[in-house]
Amino acid sequence: QVQLVESGGGLVQPGGSLRLSCAASERTFRNYPMGWFRQAPGKEREFVAAINLSGDRTDYADSVKDRFSISKYNALNTVHLQMNSLKPEDTAVYYCAAGSQYSQNYFTRAAEYDYWGRGTQVTVSS
Repeated sequence: QVQLVESGGGLVQPGGSLRLSCAASERTFRNYPMGWFRQAPGKEREFVAAINLSGDRTDYADSVKDRFSISKYNALNTVHLQMNSLKPEDTAVYYCAAGSQYSQNYFTRAAEYDYWGRGTQVTVSS
């Protein structure tokens, strides 16, 4: 069982930046591909970014490409989401997720993730 805890959310003005962190309890964190998803009020959960287990391949939703960056630090059991040039439409609860252990791929569908954190709120507003 992998426990994930997100942090780093908050209120930021449009154009600002935030760095989300996700800490994992599992010592074999290095064996898991990771992802970030978000859910805005009244909307379905949507894919934001994904990274493979070794951390050398990534994928992003078109809406955040060139603004967000995902990184994985296996030695520290953490994954980060650096968010720049934030827009009001980025406002949502952001969730960290861990995929199938030992899978060499990264995943863009929520159904492909086995473990989820409880989320951290990001609000972009002036």
